[in-house]
Amino acid sequence: MRGAEDLADSLRLRSEVFRGGAGDDRDRWDDLCLHFLVADKMDGTLVCSFRGLVFPSGRDVADSYSAAFYDLGGFADAPGSRMEIGRFCIAPDRSDPDILRMAWGGLTDFVDQNGIDWLFGCTSFPGIEPLGYVPAFRYLHDRHLGPRVRLPRPKAAQVLFFREMVPTTPVSAPEVQRVLPPLLRTYLMMGGWVSDHAVIDRDLQTLHVFTAVERAAIPAARKRVLRAILG
Repeated sequence: MRGAEDLADSLRLRSEVFRGGAGDDRDRWDDLCLHFLVADKMDGTLVCSFRGLVFPSGRDVADSYSAAFYDLGGFADAPGSRMEIGRFCIAPDRSDPDILRMAWGGLTDFVDQNGIDWLFGCTSFPGIEPLGYVPAFRYLHDRHLGPRVRLPRPKAAQVLFFREMVPTTPVSAPEVQRVLPPLLRTYLMMGGWVSDHAVIDRDLQTLHVFTAVERAAIPAARKRVLRAILG
């Protein structure tokens, strides 16, 4: 991000995506964060934005946005620096998969240059009604839970434990993938893991899941792909 005008554009896009265009999405973390923007090369239109907050060590993550919803004591004990990714959004009228790839390419370049060991944040499922996401939440529980010693503990007032969610009918893999947010799918492809519960966020009207990926765990082939994007 280059200045106040770019931040204003990012906040407008965030308000459109997360709040239906109503209100200002700015919060106390914005002044601390780096803001990443992806623009259409043809006309300069902002098509994607997200923010990142770097923590030199695990003990600092108590000041993160995620820590407002999760007890991150176990995650904080892991060695290495961290970067929290938040408010990741793509313009609703854009569906080009290259937008997400460009965003991850830029993020990968930043991670490499700054020696970031962990990426983490809250991945959002639209809405606060969990029924449509039960198959996905159960899939995350069965396939992608984080190490027990690192799992965030419940802290928010309203949470949904994945272990208690059982689909009433058989679920196909395509059905699960259809409801997983694109950002979360990317985290999982990189070897990422999730918390054992979702948080009901009534402010943003989302269900969100703590998500983390360790740079050392990213498959070598995936690293090559991400590093080649901006090249």
